[in-house]
Amino acid sequence: MTSHDAGPDGPVLTREVRLLEGPNLYFPRPAVKVTLALPGYLAASEATVAAVCEAVGMRRGRPGAPGSEQRQQVLVRLVERMARALATAAGTRRLGVRTRAAADTDVVVCAFVWRHRGRAEALGAAIGPALADLLAGLSPAEAVGERAAAVAAAPVGDAPRVVSPRIPVASVTGTNGKTTTTRLLAHICMTSGRTTAWSSTDGVVVQGETVEPGDYSGPAGARAVLETPGVQVGILETARGGMLLRGMGVSHNDVSVVTNVSADHLGLQGIDTVDQLAEVKAIVTRVTRPSGWVVLNGEDPRVWAMRSGSRARPWVFASDPTAPAVREALTAGGRATTVLDGHVTVLGGPGSPDRLLPVLDLPMALSGLSHHNVLNALAGASAALGLGIARDDVVEGLRTFAPDDVLNPGRMNTYSVPVEGGSATVVVDLAHNEAGLEALLDVARGLTAPGGCLHLALGTAGDRTDDILQALGEIAGLRADHVVAAHKDRYLRGRTVEDLEAQLRLGLARAGVADIASYPTELGGLQACVADAEDGDVVALMCHAERDEVVAWLRSVGASADDAAAIRRKVVAARGEHEAEGDIARLWELDDAQARVERGAALYAAHPGDARIAYEYGGTHDSAGHETEAVPLYEEALRLGLREPLRHRAQLQLASSLRNLGRSAEALAVVDEVAARHPESVGVAAFHALVAHDAGDPTGALRGLLAVVAATSTDPDVERYRRALTAYAEQLGR
Repeated sequence: MTSHDAGPDGPVLTREVRLLEGPNLYFPRPAVKVTLALPGYLAASEATVAAVCEAVGMRRGRPGAPGSEQRQQVLVRLVERMARALATAAGTRRLGVRTRAAADTDVVVCAFVWRHRGRAEALGAAIGPALADLLAGLSPAEAVGERAAAVAAAPVGDAPRVVSPRIPVASVTGTNGKTTTTRLLAHICMTSGRTTAWSSTDGVVVQGETVEPGDYSGPAGARAVLETPGVQVGILETARGGMLLRGMGVSHNDVSVVTNVSADHLGLQGIDTVDQLAEVKAIVTRVTRPSGWVVLNGEDPRVWAMRSGSRARPWVFASDPTAPAVREALTAGGRATTVLDGHVTVLGGPGSPDRLLPVLDLPMALSGLSHHNVLNALAGASAALGLGIARDDVVEGLRTFAPDDVLNPGRMNTYSVPVEGGSATVVVDLAHNEAGLEALLDVARGLTAPGGCLHLALGTAGDRTDDILQALGEIAGLRADHVVAAHKDRYLRGRTVEDLEAQLRLGLARAGVADIASYPTELGGLQACVADAEDGDVVALMCHAERDEVVAWLRSVGASADDAAAIRRKVVAARGEHEAEGDIARLWELDDAQARVERGAALYAAHPGDARIAYEYGGTHDSAGHETEAVPLYEEALRLGLREPLRHRAQLQLASSLRNLGRSAEALAVVDEVAARHPESVGVAAFHALVAHDAGDPTGALRGLLAVVAATSTDPDVERYRRALTAYAEQLGR
């Protein structure tokens, strides 16, 4: 930061002179961004500022009161006037200049196009001192003359290094989903046989092999991709930071994709609102060739509005085919990718509507559970078709892109982990902001078995506002059953662990969560949650810093990555159903007992080790009067962890079969356990009475049944004589 003496009213400060080497927030070509603090101008009297404005030819408008936003708007025009005056005096005939007010009232940002580094930096550095001279009383000629001469004499310097692609290029940006969409699009391109390179926050990847690890979502990643020998398609994940600090790394693209815009990284680099963030994300759409496609999220109004700033054709994606954006895109001659009758479907193109494949056949959609990954699939399919990839290759790419730690590491990767009594599910996802956490918890809850618990290892980077951190805590407290803090020392970014956790705790408190355990690492938080997990529970981990360590630990404790079939089974089970629910229903529609047994045997063979199927198969033998065959099947179902509400039914049926076989003592032990867990159930009490009677305790059988009837029945006569019936039951006990 450079201070320039501005007389008694205070300094003029040049906070930054930054060269943006590619398309940027201000221009679709390289530009210089100059950030100026003008406290002297903001505090000066109206007369002083009016005199300066008149001297430079700004005669319309009042300068506004000191410290006012009106004053700042006048300063925006003044800075532009001085930048142009310096450029003209230095010999530049035409110069694109844009200025804008910053969040701080005394700050103005000025940007202008550059062609040579040395001259551009000299011009950027000259604006502040010239403004300081004006405020000190020098004439415009005096303020500009000497400094313009210095600009003209500055070394010319290098030209911008922005790359002009010679192969098809897609740029992918957004707050959430850009890495997944980048990986999916690259996978589809490779499926089509094209040599594909891509850059992302994980590195530069060529044909699935990482050649440069690290965050390459900026210009350096774009150059590395396009300089790859033999590359035929380039996919560029484009993050906000790279665009703000360096500009885009390419002069244009053939397809641009914007997944969504939500609150993230606000308060950094002059971006304080979601609307400003959307303006940054829109950079990729403004450099899309007119013959190309802008692929935009039609469910996000800020994203869909970006079509008006691009000369390319609109291709909207939205899960709802009746969304207004779908109609608007088709009316404008564009295309839409949506979900129609459960299928990923393209509208507006050849053969419209073109059903590509069912959503249930999308592994990344987690059996339709992950709405945001359905949208990412729609975006990836649209971009691939926009790049000219053949339809059949797009379908095959969608069908084979799995949400695992090989094709999409760190994004909704699900694992089955052995725990006492069975198996729990672990979901590992970046989930770095509010939208990401909501999506993670949607998936985690959708995988949680009935009666199961959702555990969350909560943590994020420090470069979030207090409001966002508190919102994360509140979301966690409202939606998870058990929360621990899992920190990331490498991503504190100016905060302390104590400060970050304090903000999370404020949000948790708003949700009624008084206290949580805290762990210094993501792995530590995961291990603590898994230690508390029971069969059917889900552990969700917001993982950024220790992905490799987390995967290694999961494998060391016997965890297995879930494939599409395993995920589908969990989703169905979480709904209280079974993947063979239809087959089970058809089994019990059969009137012939022997036919039921035979159908049950086929189901049992097709689902080895399945508690529900063993239970149903046991029931077919039971209903056929084959108690001897039914008993071991019921016992197997219980041993395999059959869950309620079927578990106590299996126990009752087991006790009934044991009773019929004359094994009353064994039957009584089973039914005693059920009665202890369900003391209010008249049905359980009736079974208990039957077994107790056969076991030689008729008085106890009557006493137990009478006590339950007296306590729970709503029959009017029971209600009238409840006290007496209760007393009679107690007498029988004595």
